[in-house]
Amino acid sequence: MDFIITQLVNSLVFGMLLFMMSAGLSLIFGLMNVVNLAHGSFFMIGAFTAFTLAQWSGSFWFALATGWVPAVAVAVLMERVFIRPLYKRHHLDQVLLTFGFIFVFGDICRYLWGPDIRNIAPPEILEGTIVFAGAVLPKYRLFLVVFGAAVAGLLWWFLERSRVGAMVRAGVDDAATAAGIGINVPFLFGCIFALGAAIAAIGGIVASPILGIYLGMDIEILIPAFIVTVVGGMGSLRGALVAGLLVGLIDTFGKAYFSDYALFLIYLLMVIVLLTRPQGLFGVARG
Repeated sequence: MDFIITQLVNSLVFGMLLFMMSAGLSLIFGLMNVVNLAHGSFFMIGAFTAFTLAQWSGSFWFALATGWVPAVAVAVLMERVFIRPLYKRHHLDQVLLTFGFIFVFGDICRYLWGPDIRNIAPPEILEGTIVFAGAVLPKYRLFLVVFGAAVAGLLWWFLERSRVGAMVRAGVDDAATAAGIGINVPFLFGCIFALGAAIAAIGGIVASPILGIYLGMDIEILIPAFIVTVVGGMGSLRGALVAGLLVGLIDTFGKAYFSDYALFLIYLLMVIVLLTRPQGLFGVARG
């Protein structure tokens, strides 16, 4: 029983990290119709920046509160200068551009921080473990579950209860009509792109004490995040959360019981969803 509880917590942790990556990715897909392969780079930039800030200040909380700002600044510059001219271009152009940015951001991180693996120590209050039903659970992993749920709740409130969220939902449903009723769609696009980068960077910061900080972590998190986006449905926050938890559950228990087939099970889930609901579990079918 203790093994099941431990793996369940691990799956929730991984699921929340995937949610923080795929939430912005899903909104960017659904609203902007932009394929951003460099989205995982914001995850990595946030982690590396937080490492420097934590080393300088000695505070994990300071790094968490400010480490996402450079990633957002990079995202705003990237969207305004490079991606905005490609809104009406073919997806292949977007893929080639953002794929190139993966190498650019990777080389910048290598130049600034080197190739060594880094780590951020969790705050003292979250060090150690607690025992629940015979299972020894790290406090920091439990914090990640609660933190991810809080992020999901705040995003839900923002999208469902705020005026800006209403405009975002209108843009996701029909960007042309939203522009026709006076919504500044280009500005909205930029805000959503920055918001997605911020969430991804925050995910990289909170993940660093358990995953480490290293070159290539952007690609490793991007692939399952894309699967979550496809399974949950583009533009759906609820879909990103449910699919993230589902993929986290399948991946964690798959590695525990079927280590040779864990990755296959995740792709099998995506294939089944695409065959039965091409728009995703909570996506909206479009003509």
